[in-house]
Amino acid sequence: MTEASPRRDGFHTYPAPAKLNLFLRVVGRRADGRHLLQTLFRFVDHGDRVFLAPRKNPEIVLTDPLPDVPIESDLTVRAARLLQAETGCHEGVEIRVEKTLPMGGGLGGGSSDAATVLIALNRLWRLDLPKKRLQEIGLKLGADVPVFIFGQSAFAEGVGEILHPIDLPPAYYLVVEPPVQVPTAVVFGAPELMRDTPPINVEDWKSALWKNDLEAVAVSRYPAIADALRWLSGHGRAMMTGSGACVFTAFEDEESAQAVARALPPGMRGWVARGLDQHPLYRGA
Repeated sequence: MTEASPRRDGFHTYPAPAKLNLFLRVVGRRADGRHLLQTLFRFVDHGDRVFLAPRKNPEIVLTDPLPDVPIESDLTVRAARLLQAETGCHEGVEIRVEKTLPMGGGLGGGSSDAATVLIALNRLWRLDLPKKRLQEIGLKLGADVPVFIFGQSAFAEGVGEILHPIDLPPAYYLVVEPPVQVPTAVVFGAPELMRDTPPINVEDWKSALWKNDLEAVAVSRYPAIADALRWLSGHGRAMMTGSGACVFTAFEDEESAQAVARALPPGMRGWVARGLDQHPLYRGA
């Protein structure tokens, strides 16, 4: 994914990459009900594209809205309006999103789109907000938004807003998309979800058990996730990302990952992507 492509038909084009949770631990719960997590985020070279055309009036326009998603609930629209409200900006924007990432897939698609809008409009509206301030604004939209603005592989704590940069080895990932959408609230709200995994220190991340505490809940409710994990486990250590539904495994080289991808059973959708050390817009946030 390139950083940003030149203006096309009045629009600037920006990448919105997917993320993977290389592990995800639920270590507690706050008084307000939000879960305390420890997770390892990595971006991959696969994702959506966001098209933005600045407007001189303050109107926020979304073209081609997602089916069954009210415009007022769309995270890109909410991001633009929140940035206006937080800065007093009187400029507007027309937004179009080219979706590649599935909804309810655990890949952070909506959060990534929202973060890209914040990063890009910070430039286009000449706001010059520091990255930390953008992360604070992003957190009001969702727990995954700040890491996309942070822009590096990260060990995350709290609800996902306390971020520590991490150096990860090169890797390619085969990601399988089960044909289900998993509402995050369903998984986090499950009564059987274990919420007491012992926390670790950030410097101990390499020795942590690389598992996803949300996986058992999602698998029990969505058999398609279990099917994908079962098949993928025959080719490496397979794990679910986020609250599901997508599952993945890592390979040292692209050729190995592509060979397994070519062996996907009929009806099972998947793709290969390279792990990224930084978000494509890292230097612009």
